[in-house]
Amino acid sequence: MKRWILIGAGALVLLVLGAGAAYYVHIKHASRNIHGSSTIEFVATQPPPPKPVEPGIAWPVYGHDLEGQRFGRGISLAPPFRVAWTYRAHTLVEFPPAVAYGRLFFATNNGNMLAVDNTNGRLAWAYGSGRCVAASPAVDDHLVFESFLNQPPCNRPPSSTLTGALIAFDSKSGRIVWRRTLAPSESSPLVAGGKVYVGDWSGKVAAFAEHTGRLLWTATLGGQVKGGVSASGNRLFVGDYSGHVYSLDARTGRILWRASAQPRFGSTGTFYATPAVAYGRVYVGATDGKVYSFGATSGELRWSQSTGGYVYSSAAVWRDRVYAGSYSHRFTCFDAATGNVIWQFTANGPISGSSTVIAGRVYFATLAGRTYALNATTGAPVWTFPDGKYTPVVADSDHLFLTGYTRVYGLVERRG
Repeated sequence: MKRWILIGAGALVLLVLGAGAAYYVHIKHASRNIHGSSTIEFVATQPPPPKPVEPGIAWPVYGHDLEGQRFGRGISLAPPFRVAWTYRAHTLVEFPPAVAYGRLFFATNNGNMLAVDNTNGRLAWAYGSGRCVAASPAVDDHLVFESFLNQPPCNRPPSSTLTGALIAFDSKSGRIVWRRTLAPSESSPLVAGGKVYVGDWSGKVAAFAEHTGRLLWTATLGGQVKGGVSASGNRLFVGDYSGHVYSLDARTGRILWRASAQPRFGSTGTFYATPAVAYGRVYVGATDGKVYSFGATSGELRWSQSTGGYVYSSAAVWRDRVYAGSYSHRFTCFDAATGNVIWQFTANGPISGSSTVIAGRVYFATLAGRTYALNATTGAPVWTFPDGKYTPVVADSDHLFLTGYTRVYGLVERRG
């Protein structure tokens, strides 16, 4: 009897070990890098996103355009640069400005919403919210929209008792046009088709009427929404902290598809980055260290590529290439169709913020406090600046505006 018990116990151990090995192989296979195709759900050529119809808007939203491609079309500025003016905020400026009507609009981490003249850096107006802020504003039709988190301390854990706000300001005077209460939000607003779209910590994406603030619809997702929303046609795209990316109907908020980060050992990757939409694909990085490409129509995973570190960076897209940095210190250029690595550059520290492409150069900053400009085609370094920590660069036709840790700089080309 003892012999049969031992045999049974041994068989059970072997069965458990075999199941564990099979599960390990399954997860390792499921989490592998996926090579993409240039023929499946990839449009090689596409018309450029439309420019703002209203004159005077140079950089209207966080990702520059509704698709979040972070490419300054029509801007020819090139390094080297010199500092024309400096605005000293005396506190963290984590997210870059929107640029319109001859002004920069941005918020500081301690809750001050500011408007600064783009030619000399002088303060035009300021609003103290008494709340934490971790988002870029959006500008349209002489209104400035900003999302706000809870009141300090800024590192509070999420709670149903905390509230945030979405506020619309008059761009000229700073007067509050309307204000709506929502859960704490660090989602940079997006304005499209007369609606303002924003996510929040309750896991909701909401659409408000641009001029009145009337709530039009809400969509409940699976986790906190910390990144911004991107749009293409009548579809919205957004990620959340449940490890999913969604496509929503822009008119109703109905979920059209839900995609997932790949399985892995430990916690599943979550999505902080704002998606970029181009070539019939959605490009977005995750905290599992991967950059993903999903079909914009189907939601099917088209490629995934590991970077070696967290990817909080929102991707930039330019000429069939996708650019993103990671906490591995590496900045990577991917083939937009296949996900193949075209080149990599090792910087002096972790890369948390997003990149921007202007006139064939790609700009990004590191947590070590340096901004880099690389040749976007080859990856060769062409210029650096001794400040910048998160998302450093936006621009208009005359100035490159660089966001440092507590300062915003107006840079102009150094001639001669």
